[in-house]
Amino acid sequence: MNPCDEHNLMLTRRSFFGQLGLGTAALASLLNENGFSQSQSIAPHFAPKAKRVIYLFQAGGPSQLDLFDYKPGLEKLRAQNLPDSVRGGQRLTGMSAHQTSFPTAPSLYKFAQHGQSGAWFSELLPHMSKIADDVTFIKSMHTEQINHDPAVTFALTGFQLAGRPSMGSWVSYGLGSENKDLPAFIAMISIGRNGGDQPLYDRLWGSGFLPSQFQGVKFHNGADPVLYLSNPPGISKGARRQFLDDLAEMNQLNAKEYGDPEITARIAQYEMAYRMQSSVPELTDLSKEPDKTFERYGPDAKTPGTFAANCILARRLAERGVRFIQLFHRGWDHHGALPKNISKVAPDVDQPSAALIQDLKERGMLDDTLVIWGGEFGRTVYSQGKLTADDYGRDHHPRCFTVWLAGGGIKPGLTIGETDDFSYNIVRDPVHVHDLNATIMQCLGVDHTRLTYKFQGRYYRLTDVHGEVVKQILA
Repeated sequence: MNPCDEHNLMLTRRSFFGQLGLGTAALASLLNENGFSQSQSIAPHFAPKAKRVIYLFQAGGPSQLDLFDYKPGLEKLRAQNLPDSVRGGQRLTGMSAHQTSFPTAPSLYKFAQHGQSGAWFSELLPHMSKIADDVTFIKSMHTEQINHDPAVTFALTGFQLAGRPSMGSWVSYGLGSENKDLPAFIAMISIGRNGGDQPLYDRLWGSGFLPSQFQGVKFHNGADPVLYLSNPPGISKGARRQFLDDLAEMNQLNAKEYGDPEITARIAQYEMAYRMQSSVPELTDLSKEPDKTFERYGPDAKTPGTFAANCILARRLAERGVRFIQLFHRGWDHHGALPKNISKVAPDVDQPSAALIQDLKERGMLDDTLVIWGGEFGRTVYSQGKLTADDYGRDHHPRCFTVWLAGGGIKPGLTIGETDDFSYNIVRDPVHVHDLNATIMQCLGVDHTRLTYKFQGRYYRLTDVHGEVVKQILA
């Protein structure tokens, strides 16, 4: 709503309650703790299976062909040009648009089935293969964008252009927080051993047109995960408290004058930052974690900022009631030298991802924690650049890719969806990004069609006007 319109509305409310002789306490009873009027759109809409989400987002587009989607018949087609009937006139990126041929590149890696579910895993993922019966695969994911930034934006906001709220912000807006001392939505970024040159912008955990108090808080790597959280030299805790109290009084005067809800959000954010001065150091102090924790998560677990260390923090955040935890790992964009690069980045995430599932399961938390593992799209079966006996690259591929889910509300040990012999097109049970997001919301007790917010005269939602819950995977 336009702040001026909101101001007029607030004046009308004040006048109405004032004439009835009702005090501010009565008014406050009609508002929720976030300062917004209660409405039918605020969740949960039904009993949730999951209380929180941990999204392990693999930025860059992991190759489904080299990790999960086993295609043994491709070896017989090595170096043969991908048939036009398979490619079907798909648009190409600028990286491979000028290739004169599209040679089929089978994976160099061995695959095997694991667990009672018989799920296929590449030899690149020896630890994940041990949780085969705890996860469910969707091998028929597809998206609408062929380049990184719009595809990541689409996956996390439901729209290809910047400006919409991220999924974590929608969850924070709809469900609120279980911990008053930590944000409801926290994001962390790690970079693979082979680097990662695809940027990740703050808007990927931003609140868009939702009030800013619902945006995610990015934890930085290093000793000070939240910038400017510590008091400056010479400022005592008491002085900080007095400063915030005085500032809040000034902001409240402005809020009464202008009726801008962002002023109320600003007060709330200052208070959250003050409480985080105690909660964040306790959260990030891993000195009391037993040695077996670090052994389980792998050799990088004691190094701040690694994917392994962030997975431990994700579990600790989940224990403390944080609603939405987003871990980004960069380094999956393998246009060339894929075998060299994927053999570096896969170990970054293999053991920690499996350890997180095992850790949550042992603590009795997996049943109400939904974990998602996947990226923005997949990779092509044809080689980008020269194909040799031991080297190939793969371009972006939005037509099909693989994600897995585990925990709150998901049936374990399933594989749904199927791709053709080239892992190029979907032949059974396609699942769109909107469908995945609708399913995530469903696990949280949210009807994705009802969690809406009015902006510029229209009601918006995470899934826009699309999305069907993938009921086959729900427990």
